[in-house]
Amino acid sequence: MSYCKSVALRGLYAIILVIVPGVSFAAEELSSGDTAWMLTSTVLVLLMTIPGLALFYGGMVRSKNVLSVLMQCFAITGLISLLWAVYGYSLAFSSGGSFIGGLDKLFLAGVTVDSLQGTIPETVFVAFQMTFAIITPALIVGAFAERMKFSAMLVFMALWLTLVYLPVCYWVWGGGWLGGYGILDFAGGTVVHINAGMAGLAACLVLGPRRGYPQIHMPPNNLGYTVIGASLLWVGWFGFNAGSEVAADGVAGMAMLVTQLATAAAAISWMCMEWLNHGKPSVLGIASGAVAGLVAITPASGSVGPMGAIAIGLASGVICFYTSTRVKRALGYDDSLDVFGIHAIGGIVGALLTGVFSAVSLGGSGLGDGNASIGGQLAAQAIGVGATVIYSFIISFVVLKVLDAVLGLRVADDEEEQGLDLSLHDERGYIL
Repeated sequence: MSYCKSVALRGLYAIILVIVPGVSFAAEELSSGDTAWMLTSTVLVLLMTIPGLALFYGGMVRSKNVLSVLMQCFAITGLISLLWAVYGYSLAFSSGGSFIGGLDKLFLAGVTVDSLQGTIPETVFVAFQMTFAIITPALIVGAFAERMKFSAMLVFMALWLTLVYLPVCYWVWGGGWLGGYGILDFAGGTVVHINAGMAGLAACLVLGPRRGYPQIHMPPNNLGYTVIGASLLWVGWFGFNAGSEVAADGVAGMAMLVTQLATAAAAISWMCMEWLNHGKPSVLGIASGAVAGLVAITPASGSVGPMGAIAIGLASGVICFYTSTRVKRALGYDDSLDVFGIHAIGGIVGALLTGVFSAVSLGGSGLGDGNASIGGQLAAQAIGVGATVIYSFIISFVVLKVLDAVLGLRVADDEEEQGLDLSLHDERGYIL
């Protein structure tokens, strides 16, 4: 009976379209091609956190702390996945006010096998956005590596997701107030990178430097891990950027191309700056440069052309190099793995330059809604950058201060000296 009804309805639609040509039916339909691409993109973005970010960070800390960083990334993946399903998705993507979403999707209510988000199953969209919510707090780990209690870290990440990530995500992508300014943030320059980078700066300031920093040399324990991690990040980022189109189309194709070009340009520009300043290029430097380029192209990937991407990559490599070396040394803060210098600064560079290179005259696909000039788009981008910088830093700083007073954030001196692998997890990364 249902089949006969379906055939009859289709016939009726066809008759109406012939009689009244102007009538159209805009019902959403599932696209198997879009769905296949988004399933792939979701896996690629999850790959960026575990094992990508875990290895990238794990290789840069000292050998006595390698497992603690891997454990933090792994635990964050589990914790944020659960919180996203309970209330995170709802607050980020349900209809709400200007500041935060609603509770319509609490406990994923209404998310079924048949529900759609555009041309893909809503289940796939939930999982895709979940991977963004996972990697963003995981990025902060690099700022306080080697000195935060594991228990305090878990509490901080839960609060940070709730009070910082979800509101900013809603502002930009969920229908909040920043979207009304026509801000261009295709894949997370503000939502992910500036957000995490400013939280990282707050964390390293509240905790203070590692014991012996900067007098004691603290070399990476395994740069091989770091290069493997950076390589996984590079590959996974195609899902991050091209997947943000939520369709397998020309915009996704261009996003993939510009991601590759910006990353390559940043890796080479960081390498050259290091070569000029220190006499030799390093493996750590070129890997860091690649990540800086990935960060900077993230907000721009849906709206700039190839040459704009190269310009963004070159700029981010140079600026992030100087921030992570000279500025960091001059100001004396101990951002262990350069979360602020790469993610906050790279995100700011990318977000602002998106307002320039999105212009059609410079090879882009066009400025944001309501912005007829580069100046207008730059103003919108600056509002987005400024709001994220201020909000993320202040709320993160306050949350950390409160947790420090209530729980204590930092491990004891003898535990830090022994290393977090043994003192917190009773395990060793390497058996000597």
